[in-house]
Amino acid sequence: MDFDAKNFILSCLDVAVEAASAHKTLSAHLPADNKSPAIVISAGKAGASMAAAFENCWKGQIKGLAVAPYYHGEYLKHLELIEASHPIPDHMSVTASKKVFDLASNLSEEDTVFVLLSGGSSSLLSYPAGQFDFSEKQKINSLLLRSGADINEINCIRKHLSAIKGGRLAAHCHPAKLYTLAISDVVGDDPSVIGSGPTVADPTTSRDAIEILKKYDISTSGTVRHWLESPQSETLKDDFECTNYKIIASATTMLNEVAQFAKKSNIDVINLGELDGNARELGLETANYLKTIKPTKPTLVISGGETTVKVRGNGRGGRNGEYLLSLGLSLNDDGNIYALAADTDGIDGSEDNAGAIITPDTLRRAKELGLDLGAMLNNNDSYSAFSKLADLIITGPTRTNVNDFRAALIMPENF
Repeated sequence: MDFDAKNFILSCLDVAVEAASAHKTLSAHLPADNKSPAIVISAGKAGASMAAAFENCWKGQIKGLAVAPYYHGEYLKHLELIEASHPIPDHMSVTASKKVFDLASNLSEEDTVFVLLSGGSSSLLSYPAGQFDFSEKQKINSLLLRSGADINEINCIRKHLSAIKGGRLAAHCHPAKLYTLAISDVVGDDPSVIGSGPTVADPTTSRDAIEILKKYDISTSGTVRHWLESPQSETLKDDFECTNYKIIASATTMLNEVAQFAKKSNIDVINLGELDGNARELGLETANYLKTIKPTKPTLVISGGETTVKVRGNGRGGRNGEYLLSLGLSLNDDGNIYALAADTDGIDGSEDNAGAIITPDTLRRAKELGLDLGAMLNNNDSYSAFSKLADLIITGPTRTNVNDFRAALIMPENF
């Protein structure tokens, strides 16, 4: 059989990203009446693409704003586009938030607001709720991203330091009719976590936020501590009857699309669903699992979700590179296995790659190049490792985000 295993597994990533595209998914979730005036607030890594998809489908008058990371823009006919910083917010994040407040001010029951959310919106819409300086919010965010905290913990703190998250945007839009369409980048698709839940009630508390800061030994100023200890820092707990919330794409839809694609190619599929935890540890666990599979035909093992990295070294790389480097070392060239890990947004951490790929000869090639992959893993330097191996996956911004896509293709012996 003439089968290019490396090309096939790279094609799976293309299918994964396409499955999460707003241009493919958004139109089916809009109300049937698409001719009334609409106010649109779109934010996240898919902020521009969701806004463009909305413009293509909506027949009524449109005004509003799309906020996307730098270099993630798309041409918009009716909506203003602002690009801001991710994952650490900058002054443009504050500017965008002020414009959102202006759009949501003085609304009536006759108004209709569409909030289009995707991963990254927590950073892109950033406006301090208390009297503390914005630079401290930036510092806390940066420390959290390096601490090993998971996205639920990070967003809990973001919500309690924000004037827009944790249901506050919905309260600001009241009494307008409010629709939220979301591309989920969180495990379990919890609306209160996606984008830090600006349009839904929040189950976390200010006390939770304080405990998370203590857990990861993150120091704050007295002003921030005073804010978190005050009743004003509490997020909104009431359900909003005016909110219609729909998830239009997620890791589940992505994995299902990839599974269907593989089966059409006569590939067996094992779908592990969404996985989280430490990237390095998950790489080891996955390698041990893959070794137990003795396929009689090509078998694809896929998963989504989001891992974390505890940064101890000074190397370059993101969580997908960290996971894959750990996986490759743990496999130790055992079996005929091809694997990749990539972030569906096209950016692994803060680098220019989406992820990387390993092949059955990865360790042999690394040895020939004189690379000590174990030392590079310990230095959190997966980017450099895969760059030297010429195995980085570079897609550029995909303008969507359903988090990580991992795939391992196990080829039978003598196939």
